[in-house]
Amino acid sequence: MEGPAYVTDALIAEDIDAYLARHQHKDMLRFITCGSVDDGKSTLIGRLLYDSKMIFEDQLDALQSDSKKVGTQGQEIDFALLVDGLAAEREQGITIDVAYRFFNTEKRKFIVADCPGHEQYTRNMVTGASTADLAVILIDARKGVLVQTRRHSYLCHLLGIRNLVLAVNKMDLVGYDQATYDAIVADYSAFAKSIGIEAFTALPISGFKGDNITGASANTPWYTGPSLVEHLESVEVNSARDAEGPLRLPVQWVNRPNLDFRGFSGLIATGSVRPGDAVRVLPSGKTSTVTRIVTLDGDLDHAVAGQSVTLCLADEIDCSRGNVIAAADAPPEAADQFEATLVWMDDAPLHVGRAYWLKLGTQTVSVTVQQPKYTVNVNTMEHLAAKTLELNAIGVAELTTDKPLVFEPYLQSRTLGGFILIDKLSNATVAAGMLHFSLRRAQNVHWQAVDITREAHAALKNQQPRVLWFTGLSGSGKSTIANAVEKRLNLMNRHTFLLDGDNVRHGLNKDLGFTEADRIENIRRVGEVAKLMADAGLIVLTAFISPFRAERDMVRAMLPEGEFIEIFVDTPLEVAEARDVKGLYKKARSGALKNFTGIDSPYEPPEAPDIRVNTVEMTADEAAEHIIKLLMPLK
Repeated sequence: MEGPAYVTDALIAEDIDAYLARHQHKDMLRFITCGSVDDGKSTLIGRLLYDSKMIFEDQLDALQSDSKKVGTQGQEIDFALLVDGLAAEREQGITIDVAYRFFNTEKRKFIVADCPGHEQYTRNMVTGASTADLAVILIDARKGVLVQTRRHSYLCHLLGIRNLVLAVNKMDLVGYDQATYDAIVADYSAFAKSIGIEAFTALPISGFKGDNITGASANTPWYTGPSLVEHLESVEVNSARDAEGPLRLPVQWVNRPNLDFRGFSGLIATGSVRPGDAVRVLPSGKTSTVTRIVTLDGDLDHAVAGQSVTLCLADEIDCSRGNVIAAADAPPEAADQFEATLVWMDDAPLHVGRAYWLKLGTQTVSVTVQQPKYTVNVNTMEHLAAKTLELNAIGVAELTTDKPLVFEPYLQSRTLGGFILIDKLSNATVAAGMLHFSLRRAQNVHWQAVDITREAHAALKNQQPRVLWFTGLSGSGKSTIANAVEKRLNLMNRHTFLLDGDNVRHGLNKDLGFTEADRIENIRRVGEVAKLMADAGLIVLTAFISPFRAERDMVRAMLPEGEFIEIFVDTPLEVAEARDVKGLYKKARSGALKNFTGIDSPYEPPEAPDIRVNTVEMTADEAAEHIIKLLMPLK
């Protein structure tokens, strides 16, 4: 197929340098195809790949098949085999993972992601859509707008894709009937308006026959709009819009090869910069002026979005990885509390109150997620109450970070508004998120400086603050041993306080139950109280089951290094259950007590505790003496 829109072999043969130069300066459009199962996504992509002449001749013979054969220029090609790379996908006849393919025309280069249609692969679809400039939403002309059409449209809109193409496919199977096409477009228009989609481009196509893919089709004389490829070649890409915004450069590293050079390197996310421009470094807010724009190819007079550069500043201000260099007169916000949409991508559900890593651009902070305000049924757009988020769930929740995060709303900036959550123990990516806005209370609450420091409190008591964190199963002897340790410390004139699990639940945590979320919140609150007491110079002893490593690590992170001492009261379950001083194991075994640690709720023992005592081999007094000896000398 020849034409001005397609790469021809002639230029490659005649002047390869001219071809490469032309190819190098093309811009790139990233787009996705999505829709219901068997709407023809793979066939459409196969058509695009073939018609753009990116398929090598020696691959064609290997792709012969008896199914989905399309006769083009005397050859038969199984388009699905061109794009479905997994054997399981071919066996099931569905797309499971996101398949990326590359092709180009005379005007533009393309990366297309073939996204799965099934609801259980929502996380895969979100992955493909997160970097796309445009989405091609396919509809089978015989079936019309389906539930999955609505779901994928909602997800594309949620992820900030504003260029939507409604491709009514398989028009050849309805006789290229205009009335059928018009009815589908009208139905979709009503739905799109209801979820906030302001505009989309509709066109009738046949991926199988090639109608309106690369040029106008004689089978649809009633359609006068552009072909699919013509539209893909002309639509504005995100990079063009990014260049128009204010400067945003997330700092990836500080470049200092010698004492005479100090630069801040990163990829310009939006805007442009020139030497002499005033900039502001966030979150500190310090200002300076750009003196040089350095690259491997030499200094630049002007740099724009999409370029990796090193900026040199006139002043020696504090700036490190994770900071953002921005236009001085239009800086982004910095806050530590937000509302956000989360797409949960892990088999394990969200643990409300547990600390995760939040990675946004080059920034990494610790974050806790509150109970979702609601989840979204993406099939009906209904808001549903929820206590957590399960795999593929989409919900809105409030987040709290441990330090200010430089951000912009996702709809304004994907770079500074889109993030992922990472499990601190497994390092698995558990969610993708989009920030909406910072919470007003984040701006209204400021840290009040005080004159009497925690060091002064400790010096007054002539001791080093510690948090002695006793953890173990119910019945292991935590409270008994902690009480014995405190008595010995008291005799040594140490200032102490014992926080016991049962006692705290009579007051501070009386509103909490024993679900996983409540257990996490229980330990978070106790950790905050223990930190305040350590700030007051006390040696704090806590006796809590604290079943999850993540929460014990969270408390450790609250304190200066060396102040958190994890003491594992190691008692086998059968021994603790045999003691059953409170009769709790008996109730749990009978089903009268739910969420009991060791029975129907897990306990994660410390992997490397600071101190370990075995209550099978030691009495409580012996364990206490052992702990005191290891802690000595206590100042």
